[in-house]
Amino acid sequence: MMDEHLHRTVLVTGGAGFIGSNFIHYFLNKNPYCNIINLDKLTYAGDPSNLKEIRDHEQYEFVHGDICDEQLIEEIFKNHNVSSVIHFAAESHVDNSIESPNNFIKTNIEGTFVLLEAARNYWTNSRSSNQINRFHHISTDEVYGSLGEEGYFSERSPYAPNSPYSASKAASDLLVRSYHETYGMDTIITNCSNNYGPKQHDEKLIPTIIRKAISNEPIPIYGDGSNIRDWIYVLDHCKALDLAFHKGKSGETYVIGGDNECTNLYLANTVCELLDELNPKEKGSYLDQISFVKDRPGHDFRYALDSSKIKNSLGWKPEENFKSGLAATVKWYLNKYRNA
Repeated sequence: MMDEHLHRTVLVTGGAGFIGSNFIHYFLNKNPYCNIINLDKLTYAGDPSNLKEIRDHEQYEFVHGDICDEQLIEEIFKNHNVSSVIHFAAESHVDNSIESPNNFIKTNIEGTFVLLEAARNYWTNSRSSNQINRFHHISTDEVYGSLGEEGYFSERSPYAPNSPYSASKAASDLLVRSYHETYGMDTIITNCSNNYGPKQHDEKLIPTIIRKAISNEPIPIYGDGSNIRDWIYVLDHCKALDLAFHKGKSGETYVIGGDNECTNLYLANTVCELLDELNPKEKGSYLDQISFVKDRPGHDFRYALDSSKIKNSLGWKPEENFKSGLAATVKWYLNKYRNA
């Protein structure tokens, strides 16, 4: 465990993305003693407007750049005396990894390696011996592969990734683990279930359902919609990450689930029913727009996580009710698309 007051400058990578931007807002409010350097390449998934409310915050600085840029990363560590890293930056859309895996290998594996090397070199040679240095790697439940109708993934589950995306994340997890085992680096790995909430990129499932629905277009659902996911509200995830970063045991992995399993079809139906309440059509229901499309190659049937470890050891639990969280999410996207 770490003395939080020894933490001064935290490098957050990918902080303009969905989870990263929600996390930075939460982290700055929760930890006033910390400075945040947000490094983001601003690819299609990074949106500077996600952080417009804190753009001028005195403890926040944005750096536009690539985690694969070794010189830039070394300069950030040196110029800002970076004491810890919270690493969100990743290519994350499974469909894109199937179409073009190159960027996933480069960003998710090579980029993580560049960050680890920069951290190792700087923290080994830094004169700031009073600092506690931690590398917190954010990952996904998809590294564990696919479940049947029963059972749960836990920190003890073997890795069995089934897409180029999940394989690249599994590789980066193992790199982080190796730096703890080989070099004694203080590392934490967290693997989470599907996040939902404000600021998610339009390509993801829930925003796609909402966008297609209000545009009066078919709402595409893979296969017969029976694939099952566990959903966690993004703020619940951010609270878990903050807790794991400050209180987690070095070298450990924590899985973070939302205890909200449902089929993709159930999710689509629920979102459409919320839209019928919040933004009713002149005629009919949004449910009528749901259509089934050819299934994704290698589509994992079910993900579900046993979060007992982080609940029992760190005292975390998800707080957001799934229905109320979805309602808040739908309202946020309706407002976004109306004002677009």
